[in-house]
Amino acid sequence: MKVAEAEFAFAMGRPLPKRDKIYGVAEVLDAVASLHPAIEVPDSRYQDFTRVGAEQLIADVACACWFVLGAAVRVDWRVRDLAMHGVTAYRNGAAAGKGSGANVLRDPRSALTWIANELSAYGDGLRAGDVVITGTCLTPVPVSAGDSVKVDFADFGALEVGFG
Repeated sequence: MKVAEAEFAFAMGRPLPKRDKIYGVAEVLDAVASLHPAIEVPDSRYQDFTRVGAEQLIADVACACWFVLGAAVRVDWRVRDLAMHGVTAYRNGAAAGKGSGANVLRDPRSALTWIANELSAYGDGLRAGDVVITGTCLTPVPVSAGDSVKVDFADFGALEVGFG
C-alpha cells in the first residue's frame, strides 16, 4: 500500500475474555497496562485495494501488516482527552500531515472498546499482553524505498521508521 500511519497502541495488562455482557469504556481502559505511539505500515494482497470492496478487505485482515511500537507513554495519559491529542507526521524531515485522536472513530478509546466487544462477541476476547492499534490519526503518509517517516505525539513521544 506504500503508506505509513500514526496510531495509538494500547498494551493490555489483563484479559477481557469472551462474555455475553458488553464491555464499557472504563472497564476496557482499566485492563490497559500502557499506551504507546505507533506507526502502522498496512498492506494488502490486492494490487488495487481501493477497488475490491469492504468484504475482501476484511477478509484480507483489514490490510493489517506491520507496525512499529514506540516506548510506553510516561505522562498520565489516562487523564488526557485522547480525541484532542495532536499528532504530526514527517517524511524525510518535512512535515507530511497533522491529525488527532478524533480521527480514530472520534476517540481511540472508543475504537479500543469496539474491538474488545467485537472480539468478545465473535472471538476469544483480548488477552493480557495483546497490543491493539486503533487506527490512523492522520491521512496516511505515502512512502517509497529510501524514505523515513517520523510520527510525533508531542509529550507522548515520537518514533521513526525507515523504508529500505
